[in-house]
Amino acid sequence: MMEKANPSQKLYTRMRLWEFPDQYVIEPTDGSSGSCLSVSRMDGSMKLIDEIPECSSLRVPKIQTVFGVIGTLKLLAGSYLLVVAERECIGSYLGHPIFIVSSLKILPCDHSLKSSPAEQKQMETEFSNMLKVAEKTPGLYFSYDVNITLSAQRLHDLGDESKLLPLWRQADPRFLWNNYMMEVLIDNKLDPYLLPVIQGSFNTFQVAIARNIIDITLIARRCTRRIGTRLWRRGADSDGYVANFVETEQIIQYNGLTASFVQVRGSIPLLWDQIVDLTYKPKFELVRPEEAPRVTERHFLDLRKKYGNVVAVDLINKTKGEGRLCEKFGNAMQNIVGDDLRYVHFDFHHICGHIHFERLSILYEQIEDFLIKNRYFFLNEKGETVEKQIGVVRTNCIDCLDRTNVTQSMIGRKMLEFQLKRLGIFDAEETIATHANFDENFKILWANHGDDVSIQYSGTPALKGDFVRFGHRTVQGIINDGYNALMRYYLNNFVDGTKQDAIDLLQGHYILSVTRDMKPTTQKGGIEAIASFPLALGLILTGFFFTLISLRRVRYGFSNILFSLIWASLSLGIAAFVKANGRVFCNRPRLHQPRR
Repeated sequence: MMEKANPSQKLYTRMRLWEFPDQYVIEPTDGSSGSCLSVSRMDGSMKLIDEIPECSSLRVPKIQTVFGVIGTLKLLAGSYLLVVAERECIGSYLGHPIFIVSSLKILPCDHSLKSSPAEQKQMETEFSNMLKVAEKTPGLYFSYDVNITLSAQRLHDLGDESKLLPLWRQADPRFLWNNYMMEVLIDNKLDPYLLPVIQGSFNTFQVAIARNIIDITLIARRCTRRIGTRLWRRGADSDGYVANFVETEQIIQYNGLTASFVQVRGSIPLLWDQIVDLTYKPKFELVRPEEAPRVTERHFLDLRKKYGNVVAVDLINKTKGEGRLCEKFGNAMQNIVGDDLRYVHFDFHHICGHIHFERLSILYEQIEDFLIKNRYFFLNEKGETVEKQIGVVRTNCIDCLDRTNVTQSMIGRKMLEFQLKRLGIFDAEETIATHANFDENFKILWANHGDDVSIQYSGTPALKGDFVRFGHRTVQGIINDGYNALMRYYLNNFVDGTKQDAIDLLQGHYILSVTRDMKPTTQKGGIEAIASFPLALGLILTGFFFTLISLRRVRYGFSNILFSLIWASLSLGIAAFVKANGRVFCNRPRLHQPRR
């Protein structure tokens, strides 16, 4: 299917990390004969060396095995080296092993801080603490042998010269999670150490239909152009790149045949956001609405260049806050729709409600002709292209998580059945649901995929996941949705601000400069000096507790009614104050110097 990289550029798959007092040394131990990489612990500078430095009683190194170099990140004074400390092989992509990063390790190269001013040391400490958030980044995948940033069709279309390039040079920068962090290694021409990593999801299973053994794979690639967390990254930027843009590829392999089908999701391509203010659903704010047509046009122009024809499936409501976005999006689309771009609005909640997801068949009927016409990628046993996918379904709701995943799984199921009938594995009336084991595994595949993408954007598994997983809504699923909705509220308001800062640092969206004004952080005064959400929540709960006690004792005297009113008023007053001063209590991101 895909040639491996030139052996001279082969990535090191196993290395020994030597931690000396003054340097880190990374030694290939996978049988390669390449040089060792030395990284200064003073300033992060790099060089290749032929031998491991001598050890002594004063230079006793700490040694461990690592499995890849992610890259480096420079803060105000120090640099930080990121390596793969643990990995797990979770399957194969087109015949090549795929690994998930089980553990990241961040190695500080910040000895120069010792001579830095106190203010700089304080700020460096604050920013380096964000890297602890980065160590917990979920859903990082890589391969030593194949470029997983590209779909099967794009891989196959690579020219012979491109196939001989190092994997990082073949990669699609949209989906290269460590693109920014690799820059220093690229400058130092360290190709065997440059490990391309994506963030997303990878799930696979094998099923037997009669005597036919079929491998099904689902891979998600998360775009880094406007990457972030749920309430902190919404809509599009002025270039048309949208939040939570994910390319999802469903692959079937059978007897040397390969078929691939790609879908995409992404936030509504308008300039809009939601300001975190402790309300459960912050208001949608349209930014510079006069630019909406231009931003939407740029977004879909880019999609058509990359994927061909596009049908935009919009799942949001036509009423309330979502209705404003729906109207604005629909108006912007009317100016650009044509033969290669369609817009289909499907009010998911109005038509399907909370349990009748089988009504998605109405949507399928509206786009079936597009799917048949634009096909899928198909290779025969000789690796020859029989058919290409020339168009893509772009699905969105508000978060592009829950409604979107239910819809994409329905489309994926229909296309897989279409492919299996073409291969002769299914007859004309046969469906995935006909085979209980197949049906169960397919549902789990898409449910896990939805959970993975949702955790990376919202911090919790997907809502409505019980329908994807079981084919119907369940009481436990509804209860889980309630719990996950509350967790999203907490995380989005009180955790994701710092997480967004960490993401922006890792992606190079903000560059820290030692030449910037190094004034200490302004000391908070007044309410900001003592305000915190746990304190406020504690006071509110305490107030309601005493309100309930007083109400239970009302029969013992009028004073208990008075106490009940007092406690209830205090509780409501504190709650109103918390809402009015939401940004005092919320975990807000700091302002960094934007990358130029």
